[in-house]
Amino acid sequence: MPASDQTCLLTRAQLLDLSFMEHRAQLLALAAFLDRLDRAQDVAAAPDFRLLAFREALTVLTTPDPGRVGRAQMLLSDRDLGLLDLRDSQSAFGAPVRAGPDLES
Repeated sequence: MPASDQTCLLTRAQLLDLSFMEHRAQLLALAAFLDRLDRAQDVAAAPDFRLLAFREALTVLTTPDPGRVGRAQMLLSDRDLGLLDLRDSQSAFGAPVRAGPDLES
């Protein structure tokens, strides 16, 4: 990576020393959440749009491409600009509601 692309003043080792344990705990919390979802009583129910968006965002996080946070955020963001009082509280869902073939995956 060219020096002009480097915006962090710390080395990878320094970042790991400072933040590894915090992010390790967050990763384990995500794993526990996904395990609870797998054990849920209605595990055979139709896929939920929030879980689909969550899993897509997890896939984005595992790529080596830069800009992961922006791509994950867009997967977990409602891009509908309609007035909130006309939209049945979707703003609280944390992901865009999808219908149709996308829910089959």
